[in-house]
Amino acid sequence: MLSTTLRGKVRINIQLSAEIKDKLFEASSRQGKKVSAFIRESIEEKLIRIEMQVFEEQMKAAYQDLAEENLHICEDFKFSDAENLPEVAP
Repeated sequence: MLSTTLRGKVRINIQLSAEIKDKLFEASSRQGKKVSAFIRESIEEKLIRIEMQVFEEQMKAAYQDLAEENLHICEDFKFSDAENLPEVAP
């Protein structure tokens, strides 16, 4: 369930196991942060990692497409260097 607050933030409710809740409270306490701040930062870090992974996959696909295009161009011009060479008599 989502509800909007006055500062443009959104409140959400989640369900966690008791074990995860205990670990969450312990970790946030160790870092001296409120649980909500700890969760928010964790979500932001995860989203950044996902965005990076998607970006890397897109870059990999683009590089592979470019490599394939370069191979086709090389194939088209593989005999062009010999065209301008002077003929050598045997």
